[in-house]
Amino acid sequence: MSLQLVKNGMTDAVMFGPDGNNILPAAVLYKKNILALRGSFRPVTKVNMNMYKKSYNMFIEEKKVDIDNTFVVFEITLSNLKAEGEIDERDFLDRAELLCSLGQTVMISNFQEYFKVVEYFSNYTKARMGLAMGVNNLVDIFDEKYYRHLSGGILEAFGKLFYRDLKVYLYPMKDDEGNIINSENLKVHPRMKELYKFFKFNGKVVDIQDFDEKNLDIFSRQVLKMISSGEEGWEDMLPDGTADLIKKDHLFGYQPVMKETLK
Repeated sequence: MSLQLVKNGMTDAVMFGPDGNNILPAAVLYKKNILALRGSFRPVTKVNMNMYKKSYNMFIEEKKVDIDNTFVVFEITLSNLKAEGEIDERDFLDRAELLCSLGQTVMISNFQEYFKVVEYFSNYTKARMGLAMGVNNLVDIFDEKYYRHLSGGILEAFGKLFYRDLKVYLYPMKDDEGNIINSENLKVHPRMKELYKFFKFNGKVVDIQDFDEKNLDIFSRQVLKMISSGEEGWEDMLPDGTADLIKKDHLFGYQPVMKETLK
């Protein structure tokens, strides 16, 4: 029912606690320091959890962040799924349930742009917020095509995104040559270069430190393909216990391999 409410535009977002039950956003977000991670989580991988743990450790070290008043949200947006075609509701809820099984709070939203997520959280808190994301996500934020519907374009979006007490925690990636890309050497559109440098210089974008480099070779799409095609080895790319749930409930197209019996 919650998914239908978001899907049909009757509400902007719904939240589920670690027990899988609905929670009221106002009750858990009010006056909190909020750290949010957006992704497809199809399925949740070691990259996602490493990004969460490292960004969380950096977030709670901030002077304006109270560890006892901090709330973490894993956010999945329906808007990206709509672009891929009709929403597979069972598949979508499976992702949320896997995250809940890892003790996380999940938010399902209708927000395509990051600034709308920040605006939503700002309804409940004026405390410092953090967004943890990968390099590709940050590069997309600096793409003007996503803001053509706004009268103020990308400047309006960035005003809403960074006007709040917000910091982006950036998880690195490897390029095709094996080089590690972070906030120091990523490439945005030439017209956006000075704007990016402004936010970087003012400490709004910081690199996640002490990341596990082995995780940079893990991609959700590759894991999903391995699961559905019956390839071996995908279990090692997921957090502990997640592979067991996928196998038990036959999620993401998993089918147990039937071993031939020798006569």
